[in-house]
Amino acid sequence: MPVLERLGLGAIDGVECLPRLAPEAAVGRMTTVSAGKDTLIGHWELMGQITPTPFPTYPHGFPAQVIARLSDTCGRGIIGNRPASGTRIIEQLGPRQMQTGELIVYTSADSVLQIAAHESVVAPEELYRYCRIARRICTGEHAVARVIARPFIGTPGAFVRTERRRDFPLKPPRPLLLDILAAHNVGIAAVGKIAQIYSDRGIRSHVHTTDNAAGQQAIAELWEAAADDLIFANLVDFDMLYGHRNDVSGYAAALAEFDAWLGGFIPRIGQDEALIITADHGCDPTTPSTDHSREYVPVLIYGPRITPQNLATIEGLSFVGHAVCALLGVDDGAGDVDARELLRGTAAS
Repeated sequence: MPVLERLGLGAIDGVECLPRLAPEAAVGRMTTVSAGKDTLIGHWELMGQITPTPFPTYPHGFPAQVIARLSDTCGRGIIGNRPASGTRIIEQLGPRQMQTGELIVYTSADSVLQIAAHESVVAPEELYRYCRIARRICTGEHAVARVIARPFIGTPGAFVRTERRRDFPLKPPRPLLLDILAAHNVGIAAVGKIAQIYSDRGIRSHVHTTDNAAGQQAIAELWEAAADDLIFANLVDFDMLYGHRNDVSGYAAALAEFDAWLGGFIPRIGQDEALIITADHGCDPTTPSTDHSREYVPVLIYGPRITPQNLATIEGLSFVGHAVCALLGVDDGAGDVDARELLRGTAAS
């Protein structure tokens, strides 16, 4: 990963597997302050919201009353109801689902309720309606972080999940730094599942993408158009395709591909622009678990005016949101990050 190495990924405290070069970016590692380690909690914390209590998980499946209410309201039977790999449970229960019209409900180590159905049996829009029902049911003590629609196509032995996945997350209970940015007329474009994760809070426009390549293309096109002040993107393949499936070689190849793309993108960064690379949690493909991993999260901030430095260990992922506000000259009321600490000049542009 020559580009990330040059930026200073190997200079981050605790990184011992890469060359420790003098960084060309401001780099560091962040601790997670919130309880839990799922997508929603991590992204909320990036934008300033701390979650003191983890969302509920269901290692033995959902309670009978939840499943019964979902079945009655949707008017369909429920099969599955256990933690499982999405591809595996569809392989196992897909033939029955096609025959009976029942809904495949499953979960994982994350706080999530997923509903899968073959598109020829349950049209995607109908599946989304069932997920909205599940979202209304899963409140209070059963307020899972996300309800996810998982439509699939194909024939037994050759089922494939489609790009029409849709997430129905909990809405952030309190104002986010995105809201503050929007209130200061900062135009925010979301790429990938960002708009869904934040329930469109503060988002002016969004581009739906299904993989890293599409996400990177969307970033480049939005950057070139220069119609927005902030482009906020999530590249899904690291987590979805490789981390959760313990695919070490696939993860490595995806990192190399991202690094190559990054090498072509960096020259596009203008004098008063900056790039932040970070994450919302870990998803280590080398561990026996297929779950997210609670670990340090890297942060790299690069731009012509950014002062290269080692930021060491930073408490809380919200450093990223505060840094965005500081670099855009927006007073977020917290003062956690002073733009002068990051910029070569004396004030944010």
